[in-house]
Amino acid sequence: MEHREIVDDATIRNPRLGEPAPPFEAVTTHGKLRLEDFRGSWLVMFSHPADFTPVCTTEFIAFARIHSQLREMGVELMGLSIDSVYSHIAWVRNIEEKMGIKIEFPVIADLDRAVATKYGMVMPGESRTETSRCVFIIDGKQVLRAMIYYPLTTGRNMDEILRVIQALQTADAHGVATPANWRPGDDVIIPPPGTQDAAEARVKEPGVECTDWYFCKKRL
Repeated sequence: MEHREIVDDATIRNPRLGEPAPPFEAVTTHGKLRLEDFRGSWLVMFSHPADFTPVCTTEFIAFARIHSQLREMGVELMGLSIDSVYSHIAWVRNIEEKMGIKIEFPVIADLDRAVATKYGMVMPGESRTETSRCVFIIDGKQVLRAMIYYPLTTGRNMDEILRVIQALQTADAHGVATPANWRPGDDVIIPPPGTQDAAEARVKEPGVECTDWYFCKKRL
């Protein structure tokens, strides 16, 4: 039987929101790491197409600039591409030397595409040899909470990644939802009542602003 060096994409189901993130063990610029090593912390895992490319370099600089803010929110950061660990090391050293930015988060060297395949990071319509710009937000229980995909030509927006994490953590802490364009400090949405009596009570609830019984907001 022929031995496969690369995991067959067709045998792997892409990850889904609300389900456990696919476990992995991988070689990184910080040594061998497992998903399990991040249990108890949130994790932003992102993929980039290739080392030593301009758009990816701007993204690594941008991720490095929000790294400390993520840490304050209880969030760790990890990158990935289908490059060798030696390429990763050379590239992060180059970014520090040429751009003055130190990359302090680990980067997975996914030469066999094992992690990329588990997470559906390779989009053959764009490239069969590079990972797309994917972002996976995983909570402290290692449940996949959000996924964001960008094409190869478009660099990511760090403000939106931070906003999504803030919205998820706010929803978890207070049992609420967040409206379009929500930012910390804005009103949040209260889940709709499930009974007629609760609907009647909701519109009279102090501190709650209701447009209608099913659409009510409040300030935390």
